[in-house]
Amino acid sequence: MNNSIAGFSKLSKAAKINWIANEYFSDPQQAVNTIKQYWNSDETLQQLHDEFIENTITNFYLPLGIAPNFLINGNYYSVPMVIEESSVVAAAAKAAKYWAERGGFKASVLNSEKIGQVHFEFKGNSEKLHEFFEKIKPKLLQDTDSITKNMQKRGGGILNIELRNKTSVLKNYYQLHATFETKDSMGANFINSCLEQFAKTLKTEALQYTKFSDIEKNIEVIMSILSNYVPACIVRAEVSCKVEDLADKNILNPLEFATKFIQAVKIAEIEPFRAVTHNKGIMNGVDAVVLATGNDFRAVEAGVHAYAARNGSYSSLSHAKIENNIFTFWLEIPLALGTVGGLTSLHPLVKMALEILEKPSAHDLMKIVASAGLAQNFAALRSLTTTGIQEGHMKMHINNILNQFQTTAEERKIIKKHFETNSISHATVVSFIENLRKK
Repeated sequence: MNNSIAGFSKLSKAAKINWIANEYFSDPQQAVNTIKQYWNSDETLQQLHDEFIENTITNFYLPLGIAPNFLINGNYYSVPMVIEESSVVAAAAKAAKYWAERGGFKASVLNSEKIGQVHFEFKGNSEKLHEFFEKIKPKLLQDTDSITKNMQKRGGGILNIELRNKTSVLKNYYQLHATFETKDSMGANFINSCLEQFAKTLKTEALQYTKFSDIEKNIEVIMSILSNYVPACIVRAEVSCKVEDLADKNILNPLEFATKFIQAVKIAEIEPFRAVTHNKGIMNGVDAVVLATGNDFRAVEAGVHAYAARNGSYSSLSHAKIENNIFTFWLEIPLALGTVGGLTSLHPLVKMALEILEKPSAHDLMKIVASAGLAQNFAALRSLTTTGIQEGHMKMHINNILNQFQTTAEERKIIKKHFETNSISHATVVSFIENLRKK
């Protein structure tokens, strides 16, 4: 079957849907009905969603949940989380409540620099290039005045520009490496606009520089783009208490629990196979809040995982210790987030999520997101080192299985009663449903 099509983007929305339905489904009308079922009844709101991306045919829903009782730097937050995975919101909420009773989360932004680069080729004398760069550096800044004016009013702008010689790893390769402060904006458009102006100025000034030979004047700009790796845009979140204060109804021996917990973290520090899953748990919390607040979780993921491998081996983002009878659990992660611009002013639920968080600054949002990641990690490690991860996860996951088999209200009552005292797995639940229906 040839499913290619020319001019798909030029088709109307209805024509796109009809082509998809007729090309890929045995019952085209049912496919059309399913697609339209997820449209918003408010036409203006639906058009807003349609225009977020290209070639839209419908909306793809993910649940928006709330994890309450996050005590962060003395203030309580109810944290919005968008995620499809069972048990994540419940685990974050449980960990938040647990630590709220023990002083809460302490979070701080250690730095907030963002990075952009102009990548270019220069065929000539590197000393002459460095001399040229120092001469035109004021011009590079001057030519971006119209772009940076509003950002400077908010206390942001270009922090520095460096010329970096990378010819030892790639022939003729140099870069302008620039650092930025973008305040409450994530700043991608701002940074990229500055970089593209740097590139224009670089090429123009090179053509007029009398100390360059004809070959040296022809600087070849490869690309100008921000970096999603922001190792100088770091937030730290931590929790701590006396070892004996870790005790609750499920932690009867707090020193034993803390010792085992710390060992689990140390394993993730030195074993990449464990570290990936360990950090994935952190990102369950991080991504869910990043997505709920209209930020780019893919950029965050890429930057965080690069940071986890910054020392040459992929390692845990979180750490734990006991010192002077104080148990401390913390993480430091790079987060480039914004609370103005992009979807933050367009998506109604993003605006609502930011309202729930009491209109945080970008720095405040970084602290909240890092705390959510740490809470999620604590909940996972607590389960792993005590009851095991599956007990709690499957209790939450059972609803997905019941929905999959379209169980009735009466069936659900019987099934949930049975699994209050019996081991839960996908196979055991399916088997019980089948046997129940045979009766």
